[in-house]
Amino acid sequence: MLGSGRLLRAGFREPMTDTPATLSRPDGATLAYHATAAGDPGDGRPALVFCGGFMSDMTGTKATALEAYAQDRGLAFVRFDYLGHGASSGAFTDGTIGRWAEDAVAVLDQATEGPQILIGSSMGGWIMLLAALARPGRVAGLVGIAPAPDFTEDLMWARYDAEVRATLERDGVYHEPSSYSEEPYTVTHRLIVEGRDHLLLRGPIALACPLRILQGLQDEAVPWQTALSLAERIESKDVEVTLVKDGDHRLSEHHDLARLFDTITRLSDRLAGG
Repeated sequence: MLGSGRLLRAGFREPMTDTPATLSRPDGATLAYHATAAGDPGDGRPALVFCGGFMSDMTGTKATALEAYAQDRGLAFVRFDYLGHGASSGAFTDGTIGRWAEDAVAVLDQATEGPQILIGSSMGGWIMLLAALARPGRVAGLVGIAPAPDFTEDLMWARYDAEVRATLERDGVYHEPSSYSEEPYTVTHRLIVEGRDHLLLRGPIALACPLRILQGLQDEAVPWQTALSLAERIESKDVEVTLVKDGDHRLSEHHDLARLFDTITRLSDRLAGG
């Protein structure tokens, strides 16, 4: 975990730690978020929105490091929690890919203004794509960190043996051991089935905005081939994939964050005409 002391030594300011703001969803749920205003709203650079991963929240390493980076660059930035994650309301087991994508769209609609660069980590890479498809006029660019579109089908269901599949179909839930936490992943049958309504890698992805992908070759959760499949299927001609030979799934070490910040800076400046 990259703590605030290391952030400060790396030249980043302390991220915000105050009580998050909330926005309401039509069913009465509330989404928690932190928004940082732009230092110079007239400079033409897009703002940033971070979409976190499965069972991750907005207090994680990348979310808070990106906030500090945005503050240093004078960029507007939003980090948020999906339904059932972190400080947002609801049960995690009530969440689905479609619902979490709707949460991201709600954040775009209610907590941001102007063009945005969406940054998605792991599952957040799938969510950012779905949000961009729903609001193409609001999304200027995409940055995926080990993006995992279609993971419920390709990286969960397809890999589960008959016993795990039977558990999901019988009990409606399976607790999958995690390599990144003592707490197992909670996988619901509904998550798998509903995810099939949002699969993207089976055909063209109708997005024309620039896409940047950072992918570790040592990633044991999302294979690097997924990044190449995404790059191939998105219709944008402005796509770059960076494969990091010693990179893991998190890509949260100091040098990984520096690479991420450099990627965002170059894309942001390019979109602003700099």
